Amino acid sequence: MRVPSVPRPPRRTLTGPSAAALCAAGVLSAAAAFPAAATPTAPGPAGPTGGARSAAAYPNLTPKPPMGWNNWSYYMCDIDEKVVLGNARALVRSGLAAKGYDTVTVDDCWMLKQRDARGNLVPDPARFPRGMAHVGRELHRMGLKFGIYEDVGNLTCEKYPGSLGHYQQDADLFAKWKVDYLKMDGCNLPTAPGKTKERTYHDAYRAVSQALRRTGRDIVFSVSAPAYFQYGGDRVWHQVIRWSSQVGNLWREGRDIAVEKHGGAKKWASITYNYAYNAKLAHLQRPGRWNDPDFLLAGDSGLSNRQIQSQMSLWAVMAAPLISSTDLTKISPAELKVLGNRDIIAVDQDPKGVQGRVVQQGPGYDVLSKPLQNGDRAVALFNAGDSARTLSTTAKTAGLPKAGAYELRDLVTKRTSRTAGKISVRVPAHATVLYRVHPVR
Repeated sequence: MRVPSVPRPPRRTLTGPSAAALCAAGVLSAAAAFPAAATPTAPGPAGPTGGARSAAAYPNLTPKPPMGWNNWSYYMCDIDEKVVLGNARALVRSGLAAKGYDTVTVDDCWMLKQRDARGNLVPDPARFPRGMAHVGRELHRMGLKFGIYEDVGNLTCEKYPGSLGHYQQDADLFAKWKVDYLKMDGCNLPTAPGKTKERTYHDAYRAVSQALRRTGRDIVFSVSAPAYFQYGGDRVWHQVIRWSSQVGNLWREGRDIAVEKHGGAKKWASITYNYAYNAKLAHLQRPGRWNDPDFLLAGDSGLSNRQIQSQMSLWAVMAAPLISSTDLTKISPAELKVLGNRDIIAVDQDPKGVQGRVVQQGPGYDVLSKPLQNGDRAVALFNAGDSARTLSTTAKTAGLPKAGAYELRDLVTKRTSRTAGKISVRVPAHATVLYRVHPVR
């Protein structure tokens, strides 16, 4: 998804010494804090504005947020079989695959610029000389899943053949190649005569959804439609997210994360921007249907360990897909430790499947709380500002039941402490402290 950077009007004005820096960095303040104990409202079956569409929901193929690797943010179009399979082997060798990072997705630019005489997509023989079915077989041999990219429009974002007019043909081809995961972008989809843009997108994604079901193969369906409505106002944007949850399993809802060629400051601004729009959408997520704020940048140049740790912690507390996009063959031990933190992965993958919500805010900081299956809460204290500060909240604010004491386990340092109810910690600039809080009865 390559949506131009169009600023949205802020929901509220940031104040305090770090306000200007935060606004410049693209941080949008989340909507007013949700009640800590509230549960997400499941998106309903409504179709595009102007009328409901009745259709069976897409099968629930992702009871937990998807995890894996995608080439786009780091490599963009500079991909081939060696890059993809090399990173797949690194997933396995590093132990990340065993921790859940099990889906390898080949993004845009994998095909030739023209279909063949039968109308089929053709893998670029210079990049993938043994074809995509071979890539899939190799990934499956490693115990991994095979993901691929296409677009509902005439062309992909990088001007390769899109699927418009070939939805069933392409779905059948992907099933033949044993694809397990389809990322379907939304570039270059012309608005159909007599239809609104929203209805056009709905009908296109619904058609792909039905085509995938007709193949008889379980293919996780990642929908990009909401990203093309982020700047159209919250009403239509949220409506698109609601019907995306019917036609697919997860959805890219906003601007792309930064790519490797960008500098560190732009990457951090991109992380905070994507965090901010995703944090406001917790009420539109439900277990098995996931808001997707885009890739993890751990391993990319220009970011500090605190910044990549912040992204990992925030994505986990928001129950976001954990999809790495970096060169895993060269990742440092420190960066690998961030991606492979089992305690933080467990927060993201918690079977309760609830996106954490913002429960407290101030100038340049957020506190989020996520209910976990065993009655614990994951509590994240995020300092988006440029200087260290002490952040404080309470067990009550975080939605925890009344108890004699609370055990706090810092999921990064692994230190454990107890409190009577106050949660307070000194948080460095651009850092996030993530606790698992357990009521002691």
